[in-house]
Amino acid sequence: MMVSRSPAARPAVEGTLRFGGVPLPFQEAVKVLGVEVDRELRFDGHIKHIAKKASRRVFALRRVASFLDRGGKLLLYKAQIRPYLEYAALSWMSCAASHTRRLDSIQRRALRLVDAAEPPDPPAQPKPVSPLDSLEHRRDVAAFVVFHKAQVQGVPHLAGLQKPPRVATGSTRTVLTSGDAVEVPRSRASQHQRTFVGRVSRM
Repeated sequence: MMVSRSPAARPAVEGTLRFGGVPLPFQEAVKVLGVEVDRELRFDGHIKHIAKKASRRVFALRRVASFLDRGGKLLLYKAQIRPYLEYAALSWMSCAASHTRRLDSIQRRALRLVDAAEPPDPPAQPKPVSPLDSLEHRRDVAAFVVFHKAQVQGVPHLAGLQKPPRVATGSTRTVLTSGDAVEVPRSRASQHQRTFVGRVSRM
């Protein structure tokens, strides 16, 4: 797979990559540890795939929802549906906002099943709210946890994610800011700003 958005990139190297003397055919996407990586790093196909799998599980939840109480349906969602929506999210969190909204709609469908057909509450008690954070919030928390391990705890295999501290430049001197402020990578591309390093360094 040639990772590039230039139309001239693939013809430039096609036929030059060989294994055992046999030229390797190009692919539009490859799957690595369950994550489908396309040649433009947009993750469109991966999001469509996990959305399809999660939707099937929501349909299965609908079929058994009448046999479960609210707690059982919520537990089933957390165990069988949400992992599909969050697996390796830090690698594909730079995808388009329309794709993440698609995943959010799947969670909303599941939560409607969780809260549906409940016995009416007494007038004095409000209807319980589903104790679930948004998927975006959970992705941000996961990003902070990984970044804390790399930046503060110095975990060796995450050393490549470390960012230098932000430098505050004044008229007379240059000083380092507090330890929790890091240098934000410069980029005008909105997709790059949604990547792990770009997003968590701004936060």
